[in-house]
Amino acid sequence: MGKQLTASDRSVLAHLLELKFSKVQIARRLGVHRSTVFRELQRNSGPIGYIPEEAQSRTDVRRWIWRKRKMDDAATREYVCRHLEEQWSPDQIAGRLRREFPRNRRSWVSRQTVYAWIHRHRDEGWRECLRFGKARRRARNQGHLPGAVSIDGRPRVVDLRRRFGDWEGDTILSRGRHGGVVSLVERKSGYTLLARIDDLRAPTVREAMQRQLAPLPSSLRRTATFDNGREFAEHERLAEAVGIQIYFAKPYCAWQRGSNENTNGLLRQYWPKGYDLTAESHREVAAVGSLLNDRPRKRLGYRTPREVLAKHLARRGVAFVI
Repeated sequence: MGKQLTASDRSVLAHLLELKFSKVQIARRLGVHRSTVFRELQRNSGPIGYIPEEAQSRTDVRRWIWRKRKMDDAATREYVCRHLEEQWSPDQIAGRLRREFPRNRRSWVSRQTVYAWIHRHRDEGWRECLRFGKARRRARNQGHLPGAVSIDGRPRVVDLRRRFGDWEGDTILSRGRHGGVVSLVERKSGYTLLARIDDLRAPTVREAMQRQLAPLPSSLRRTATFDNGREFAEHERLAEAVGIQIYFAKPYCAWQRGSNENTNGLLRQYWPKGYDLTAESHREVAAVGSLLNDRPRKRLGYRTPREVLAKHLARRGVAFVI
């Protein structure tokens, strides 16, 4: 696709026309193909010539009409609505359309088109599907756990996200701190494991994580990084049971577990702050995990975490179903 002219490009084009530059010379100055300049002048010139402000206005109107027509297509609208209901963002929907239908450009929509459609249909409740940001978390009582190894001792390769098998873990608390959900996120793929817990005692949390990690291939059990919550006090037993190295972020340094923090923010779309997680069954919690693992991610080229991890295992010849 050729470069699309911006408002500043149109101002330059008009100025060069006044200076009697040829269309070919103007194209070279703007860094576009000459056909782009010819087409721009043909489409956007008025009775008194080419005026950049009018040209931009005409372009904006055409884009608005084109976007509206695209969302009028039943198949496209059904695709967008279905994935909005699954809590996909407009950017994820737009990127995934391009990935699933690379040769069918007519089915593509931009994220701006989706946002505009949501705005036009705001009375139908579609805005509620958007993620506007995550609630700030109340600081928990944190301190140094016995036997804990600081993140400073973690291998440098983990920071680079060049391999699979490095995890970040945390707990999402239920209303009144009566249990919650343990979340584990694989750093390279974003693949998420969830387990509901009835209380925050260290043995309960350790057993839940052990059930999630133990069945994985050994190549997916390299390291795990947690915060300093007391619920992770049995980290040494977990490390021995599943064969994994465990490290701890520094107190109140949530960015050192950025993947997990971001994922927990996504989970708050399903379980808002103050939600009673004790009402969720193990199957319902697992279903939410599946929704996240089947949600495309921009940093993965709009592939899903499940697709990325499954491809990695297939390449290694590992027979394990993700």
